[in-house]
Amino acid sequence: MNVVGNSIVYCVIALAIIVFSVLSVTSGKILRAATYLLFTLFSTAALYFHLGYEFLGAVQIAVYAGGILVLFVFSILLTSKPGNNAERLTSKRKTLGLIAAVAGAAVCTYALFSYFSSEVVTLFSTANTVTVEKIGEALLGTEKFQYLLPFEAISVLLLACIIGGVTIARKR
Repeated sequence: MNVVGNSIVYCVIALAIIVFSVLSVTSGKILRAATYLLFTLFSTAALYFHLGYEFLGAVQIAVYAGGILVLFVFSILLTSKPGNNAERLTSKRKTLGLIAAVAGAAVCTYALFSYFSSEVVTLFSTANTVTVEKIGEALLGTEKFQYLLPFEAISVLLLACIIGGVTIARKR
């Protein structure tokens, strides 16, 4: 594919991610928001496939779109009765949320531009290449600045949330 075609495909995927993300956050019905989140996750997987990261795209679909979102929908259906009788989600602090979102976007933009204007880019261009083995060691290692302990802590937290959801549902 040529450069123009790649740019067009990238823009379409990025636009889909943006639109479905905004719809997911602004939707009034919780199951519809979960569906928009599913489309956002699929669009992110499409971006990974477009960049040539087939394994990461497959993991995105299998873990997030297939596993985590199913867990969300299961939790929603277990703890509430969605449908026509469900209450619409409302927020009384929309202006505060909008201000926080704009401030977050400004901070991210500043960080992005300051990152690319610094000497870090030249440092990474001369650094060794990163292999899948190095990424695996960083994620699942037990040394300093490796992430096995936080990974296990999050899995225990998710298990506690599932048990809490089942407990709440059984009381009803």
